[in-house]
Amino acid sequence: QVQLVESGGGVVQAGGSLRLSCVASGSIFSISAMGWYRQAPGKQREWVATITTGSTTNYADSVEGRFTISRDNAKNTVYLQMTNLKPEDTGVYYCNTSPRPQSWAQGTQVTVSS
Repeated sequence: QVQLVESGGGVVQAGGSLRLSCVASGSIFSISAMGWYRQAPGKQREWVATITTGSTTNYADSVEGRFTISRDNAKNTVYLQMTNLKPEDTGVYYCNTSPRPQSWAQGTQVTVSS
């Protein structure tokens, strides 16, 4: 089991940037692909991006070219750099193992104003 703590969310205007961080405890981090997910108000949680242990990345079409996922195995941390943010990016962002997430943490709120 891995424990997760997300941070870095906030309120930003459209076109702005944010960098999210997720610190994971537990030995599983170094052997797991990690992903970012988000849940917009009134919608189901959706997958955003994944990074493998070998740093291969994949992105949802809606964020391709704007978001960058990365990881620092020495720090047990995964990041999500978000640029050119849009109001539709608003939601709670979560990190978790990918593609099979474990228990969800509290997430970090991202609000993009138009």
